[in-house]
Parts: sequence; C-alpha cells; structure tokens
Amino acid sequence: MSTNEPSESGLPQYPQSYWLASAEVPQFEKLTKDITVDVAVVGGGITGITLAFLLAKEGKKVAILEAGLIMNGTTGHTTAKITAQHDLIYDDLIRYVGEEKARLYYLANHEASAFIRRTVEENGISCDLTEEDSIIYSTSTNSIEKIDKEWKAYEKLGIPGKRVESTPLPLEVKAALVMPQQARFHPVAYLKHLVQEIVKAGGQIYENTTAMTVEHGTFANKVKTKEGHYVEARDVASCTHFPFYGAGGFYFARMYPERAYVLAIPREKSDPPGMYLSADNPVRSIRSVSYNGEELLVVGGERHKTGQGDSTFKYYEALEAFVRETFGPREIRYRWSAQDYTTLDKIPFVGRAVKDEQHAYIATGFRKWGMTNSTAAAQLLKDLILGVDNRYEKVYTPSRFHADPSVRVFLETNADVAKHFVGGKLEWETRDPQDLAPDQGAAVRIYGRRAGAYRDPDGKLYIVDTTCKHMGCEVEWNDAERTWDCPCHGSRYNYRGDVMEGPAKQPLKLLNQPG
Repeated sequence: MSTNEPSESGLPQYPQSYWLASAEVPQFEKLTKDITVDVAVVGGGITGITLAFLLAKEGKKVAILEAGLIMNGTTGHTTAKITAQHDLIYDDLIRYVGEEKARLYYLANHEASAFIRRTVEENGISCDLTEEDSIIYSTSTNSIEKIDKEWKAYEKLGIPGKRVESTPLPLEVKAALVMPQQARFHPVAYLKHLVQEIVKAGGQIYENTTAMTVEHGTFANKVKTKEGHYVEARDVASCTHFPFYGAGGFYFARMYPERAYVLAIPREKSDPPGMYLSADNPVRSIRSVSYNGEELLVVGGERHKTGQGDSTFKYYEALEAFVRETFGPREIRYRWSAQDYTTLDKIPFVGRAVKDEQHAYIATGFRKWGMTNSTAAAQLLKDLILGVDNRYEKVYTPSRFHADPSVRVFLETNADVAKHFVGGKLEWETRDPQDLAPDQGAAVRIYGRRAGAYRDPDGKLYIVDTTCKHMGCEVEWNDAERTWDCPCHGSRYNYRGDVMEGPAKQPLKLLNQPG
C-alpha cells in the first residue's frame, strides 16, 4: 500500500506509480569503461528489455544502456492493457494505409499479445496476467457513429468482436464495441523475469548511462555515452520513447508528445470486470489489478500535449471527480502520469532509423499502446538484426509517408510548435522568485530575463534557465509532477534542471546555489 500522504485535495501529495511501488525492480551499475558487444540496445523499457531478451535467446551478446533506471519511463507508468483494441483506430487505418496494412497492424499486435501470454505461461511468471474483454464505450450520441464505423472496420478486417448497446459499467452507455479475450498484467513483474533471463544469458545492463551519439563505421557502430565511454556494436537499436539518433529522419517534426494521468483506487466486489476506454472526450480508461493481495481499479485519462495547458494538477482532480461520480467516494492510493509520442498516421516507427543506415534501428511513437506495439517492435527489430524476413516491416517502417493524414497533421503539429516557440520567447514574467511558498514553482524574471524557480518543502530555492536544450523552446512548470516540461517536443526536466525525458540530452543551467 502507498505511504504517500494525501494533500488537502485528497490526492497523494507526490506522484507514484503503482507498478513501480509494488514490485522490486533490479538495479544496475553505470557504464564506466568501453565495451564491445553484438548489439547495443538503448532504452530499458519494455521494448528494449524484450528485444534484449529475444536476442540473448539467439546467442547474441547484448548490452542495454538506460539513461535513468530501467522500467522507470513510460513502461513503469502505463495502464498495462495487453490488447489490439487501440482506441478507434482501424477505420482510420483502412482510410490511411489500406485494408492490407490495417489487417497486418492488427495481426502484429494480436501475435504480440500471444507472445506475452506464452512467455508468462511457459516461465510461470506471477504478474497478474488475466484474460479480459476490451471495450470501447460511448456515453453520448456524438460518438455512436464513430463506434459504428469502427465495427464495420472490424468486420472488413476479420477482427473478432461485437457491437453492443450496454456494458457492466455504472454509466449510461449508448453504444460499445467489444474485442473479446484480451488481457491485463503487471508490466514490471513481467519484465523483471525477462531482465533476470537476460543477465543469466550473459547480457549486460547499465543504468544512469546516457547515450549521446552513434559513430557509424564500416563494420561496427560506436555508441558514445555522456561520460565519454564507447559501446562498440555491429547493431544499435534506439528503444527510447524519442530516438537519440536519426536526425536525418526528422522525427522531432513527425511526432508529437502527449501526457495522460492515472489514479489507482481500492477495488470493490461490485466493480465490473473488463477493460474500458471511452470514445468520448475527455477520455476515460478503466481496468482492474490484483497483485500480492491488493485489489485496485486503475482509472486514467485527461490527455493533453506536453507542456501545454494550465495547472496540471487539475487533470488529477478531474479524474478524481469522475471516480467519485462513477464509483462513489474512494481513497486515492496512487497517482501518476505518463508520456508517449504519436506519429502522423498513428502507426509507430519501427525499423531502420534512416533508410540507408543498415545497422541503426529505432522503435518509437506507440501512442500509449505500448504493451503490444512494443512487443511487436522488439520482434520486428530482432528479425531485422538477424536478417530474417518479417511481414510487418512495411507497416512500421519509419521511411513511410502517407499524404493523408501526414501532410495535414504535420502542418498542424509544427504550427503548434512554432506558436509555442515564439510565444514562450515573448512571455513577460513579473513574478519574483522570493515570493514562492514551499513546494511551489513558477516562471519568474531575474536580471531582466525569464527563468524558472522552485522552492522545495525545506525552503531551498532552485532557479534554472528555462530555455530547452533540444531546440530552444521555453519550458513550462508542471505543478503536479514538480517538473519543467517543453511544449514543443516533450523534453522534461526535474526542478534542479536534470533531464528526465528526451529528446533533450543536456540539463537546464542552474542559475543559483540552492539555499
């Protein structure tokens, strides 16, 4: 059970992921020397760990490089649904990429789900793997047409499912779409076993090791770390949520970051089974968890572009209000948030980072559906590295381009970036950092320039330069997480200026000596 004390609002004072709090995560040392391996995997989330696990089973010498702690990124902050029902996507995919690729997208995720289940069953992993239906529901007449179109897409693609008029939820549902026999699990408990198998097979894992660049050679690549050490490998795979290389692919302009929020509350016997997602806005996600004797409901939603919007704490408060209205008063045991990137056509980028680079790969843009997409990505990258044909390569290839919707979304996304870049530079802050109360942060003005200030609970004041180290946008204060978030490309920093999430690699400059 969480020991995080509630604030006056009833929400836990600090964010804490249930998955990370309820399962012991293995710890590893920082890389302190040059090494040589067959494959360097950058990123210690579900994609990188699954890829390293698959390659180790094939006898490859593998090293995972993680900038922070393994499983502590998007993987440790997911809602952990194992499903191919990725919101209302299949009608869109038929229009954007055609029936064949839309069907292959479903099959890739269906097979990924089967892989997870098989891995759990064959290895006896205790991770709350439970089969449940996945259900998209509408509580307004506005979304009925969308559900009907998605149902027709299911029929066209041969996806098992059914269109129904009601659900077990205590909500007035107008229409719903069921994808049966999907699943849920505890992602950290699952990945802990894979990590143990990687180490047992001779794989190396390094935490607090930031990969900065790749030097491409004729026979091998060299990953250079922030500390100046090199990892020489024939193949390099960037399995971070934003690629740390591949500038020629212009990924910063072809994806946009969004945050979403999650609450975990005690589950009661009357709460319905199943995994639910609303077709209406604001989005609501509901699923159960049962692990180590603890029964919870995980309720998520309230997505928005990173670094944009007013007080981020209001998103948690909106979820709490939904919980209270739908399930009655419940204790909020945990609260956390997650970030992920969405590509222009909603399909992840998985494959060669740049078309002509044969041994440098990426996997990114999972659009918050990373449990199956990441597993499918790991299987695809494994095959590309081993030189094995994979029928899903053309679906996920990063070099693809579909005029509809890519041109429209590209223009919208980059116009939004330009607006925030210019707007941030023109902001005139008048607040004095000395006026901040304990545990309060804000953009301020010192010596005639914009800066960011946070006063911790002990009264220490931290002042940072608010210019993002990625492409120069001005970061904004996230009061719910105590972070500085970039509204342009999603880089995030803690209140001391340290990088928490890329694409930025360098910290914000600390402008004072805290005290």
